[in-house]
Amino acid sequence: MTDQKTMAITGANGFVGQAVCKAALADGFTVRPLVRTKAALAQLPADLARDARIIGDIDGNTDWTGHLQGVDCVVHLAARVHVMNDVSSDPLAAFRAVNVAGSLHLARAAAAQNVKRMVFVSSIKVNGEETLFSAFNEHSPVNPQDPYGQSKAEAENALRQFSEESGLGLTILRPPLVYGPGVKANFAALAKLTSRGIPLPFGAIHNYRSLIHVDNLADACVVVAQHPSACYKTYMVSDGEDFSIGEMISLLAEGMGKKAILLSVPTGVLGFIGRVTGKTAQVQRLTSSLQIDNRAIRRDLHWLPPVEAREGLRRVGAWFAQPRKTD
Repeated sequence: MTDQKTMAITGANGFVGQAVCKAALADGFTVRPLVRTKAALAQLPADLARDARIIGDIDGNTDWTGHLQGVDCVVHLAARVHVMNDVSSDPLAAFRAVNVAGSLHLARAAAAQNVKRMVFVSSIKVNGEETLFSAFNEHSPVNPQDPYGQSKAEAENALRQFSEESGLGLTILRPPLVYGPGVKANFAALAKLTSRGIPLPFGAIHNYRSLIHVDNLADACVVVAQHPSACYKTYMVSDGEDFSIGEMISLLAEGMGKKAILLSVPTGVLGFIGRVTGKTAQVQRLTSSLQIDNRAIRRDLHWLPPVEAREGLRRVGAWFAQPRKTD
């Protein structure tokens, strides 16, 4: 980059946010991390915390005054994320308040403060939970199956309309499951099971799942934030190689210096166990296919994921194998 530009990043303290901050700095950006609370600020490395701003909760009333002044592009990562066993009395309303109203309010504030570009990190859940015959691409029907996916789809529509009216250069990215060192939730649970070296019942599962390494998603965010051809586009982003659940486990185990033990248990039996134990959704994700076709971003922007998929999974396995003071 010839002229140093400033990138504001919401959710900068998070798993993806810290990776985007790192990638943006490496590409020559000045980074302005935007976080909700003092506790979130404390999660940032010292070099990022110096320039960070605390903006409070993100919704339709967030005060963005001054926080985006002098910013060239904003990467919007902060969101109310998909959670199991949501305790909200009206989950869709809660998701809409943050993911729809909050995102649109941010876009309006960005345009008012002369920000030229916005990257909105959405989710493949906008298209659905499963692919049966072909991978999802940019022309696939929108078919969200839960309040989180629906809120992301609605946010995309609201942002597209506003960007067309205002001239804010919007790019939408739809990633699948994001993994990498530090990953939590379901992927972390799978890695921990793998690390125990116990037999796992996934040898007969021949599904295909797309993933994206956190460093690949971060790189895509930085690329589309400044590429002129990315404006007003929606792109699917993934590592580019898909794996069965058994292959994922085997690659994680390789990184841990172990050999995976996979038992051939029929999918129907796993489904029955899921129903009996109340884990139907988890079993569904482990046994079904969810594939992304990322050829459009590769073709249009000549983007190549910097972390090769198999190596990415091995790296995560190695990270989980490292001893830690706390689990």
